[in-house]
Amino acid sequence: MGRPHRLLVAGLVPALLLLAPPLQAAPAACPVAVATRAVGETPSTAAAVPPGEPGADYRQRLRPTGLGWPRLDHWCVWVEPAATGGSGQRWDALWLGAVERALGQWQQELTITRVEDPAAAQVRIQRRRPPLQRQASGRTRASHGRAELAVVEADRGAGWILEPRVQVLISPGQRPLATEATALHELGHAFGLWGHSDDAADAMAAVPGAQPVLALSRRDRATLRWLYAQPTGFGHPLPP
Repeated sequence: MGRPHRLLVAGLVPALLLLAPPLQAAPAACPVAVATRAVGETPSTAAAVPPGEPGADYRQRLRPTGLGWPRLDHWCVWVEPAATGGSGQRWDALWLGAVERALGQWQQELTITRVEDPAAAQVRIQRRRPPLQRQASGRTRASHGRAELAVVEADRGAGWILEPRVQVLISPGQRPLATEATALHELGHAFGLWGHSDDAADAMAAVPGAQPVLALSRRDRATLRWLYAQPTGFGHPLPP
């Protein structure tokens, strides 16, 4: 008596599969940009930001782009991987560990997804010494880290979106703690804090103190939260 019952159930399975709607893959959190085009950015005409409560943050030191505050609700980040062999493997691993610890600080405040394909990222972190930078005085200045912002329109398969595109260069020639502090600072720029604090205890200090800052300060976090409460056109579909 049990055998026909088992055959009946087995015979129903293919029929149920035919009736069920096809499974669809969830959309990728960070789709690759199929096309990008540079935006001719205009200088910012935004009014000066009024300061908050004295000592609470440094919002008045931030500056937007001519197209608004360059921030996103969700960031896709690519980090140059460490070498898998050779004499530089150990040093690459130390650099990568320091960068990942710095990135972890920002992940406490922001939605960040790590990607393996740089074409899927708005922030690309490279293990490279920044080139010398010429100042207005004519002198050149060396640095261990630099964040460079470009404004682009990107098509990630669902129309054009205005995006910040940031290249972060972190020198491989530092001690791990110095690398971590440099990465923490430059990533702050990458995630929208285009300005500097006047307090050496902050990660975004214009002039670092005697000890490397390895964690976001209360003022860093307060400034970031103020920034992300501001309206922006970045990350939203552009009109056709």
